[in-house]
Amino acid sequence: MSDIIFEHDLSEKFISIGPITVYWYSLMFLFAFWFGYLILKKIYIKENKDVKLLDPFLVHMVLGTIIGARLGEVFFYNWEYFQNNLLEIFLPFKINGLDWEFVGFRGLSSHGATVGIITSIVIYKIRYKYDSVLWIFDRLVIAVALGGTLVRIGNFFNSEIVGVFTNSDYGVIFQNRGEILPRHPAQLYEALGYIILFITLVFIYNKTNLKSKKGFLFGFFLMFLFVVRFIVEYVKESQGGLEEQLGIFSTGQWLSIPFILMGIGLMIYSYLSIEKK
Repeated sequence: MSDIIFEHDLSEKFISIGPITVYWYSLMFLFAFWFGYLILKKIYIKENKDVKLLDPFLVHMVLGTIIGARLGEVFFYNWEYFQNNLLEIFLPFKINGLDWEFVGFRGLSSHGATVGIITSIVIYKIRYKYDSVLWIFDRLVIAVALGGTLVRIGNFFNSEIVGVFTNSDYGVIFQNRGEILPRHPAQLYEALGYIILFITLVFIYNKTNLKSKKGFLFGFFLMFLFVVRFIVEYVKESQGGLEEQLGIFSTGQWLSIPFILMGIGLMIYSYLSIEKK
């Protein structure tokens, strides 16, 4: 077997104790929120902000991420199924008549999560009035970039969101899916892109004066992250949704375009604000 083929037979379970099972995907989500909290705490202390504001901030973040990600999966990718199974939208069970099977929340959309996070933080800003909402987003995206990396690693353990077959001696054989041919590890491509984004944002924040230009870091994050997502979609297996009606691009690409444009717009806005000063 070629050295550039990895046979993926890793368990999606981190640990099982009796009826309780902790999955790698769930653990990566917890790590994402925990490390995000630590990063923001360090930033708030550095910039003399009240650390007590982070507890309600985390609550808004968690709810915005999970609710937004779930609704994004429902309406962007899988409405044909969920319109006939409404209870399954917010219940971690697959319902078949009187039979209920616990499956967890496997369907989560990163585009929906982005909308959910933006909405929840705007609500947070209205309730806790300090600095501008762009100031908050400019700091938050540093943590989100790292969180996105961890979540995609969780997807890899779950053998989900896979790439297309490589038709070569390169790739990952997802044996947990019963496959014998290598695919592009699309999850790891995205994870690599997001960790590069995280490192870049940390550099910009710590080594340049751009952090003082409200909206620049947020705009750069949106532009970079969704360009990565747009490119990786070319080697990712179809997940259905909008592409079935619109063609040309995949659903993930169609949903990425508005965020890319929004990011570029915010960076231009930030630059023009500098020029006016």
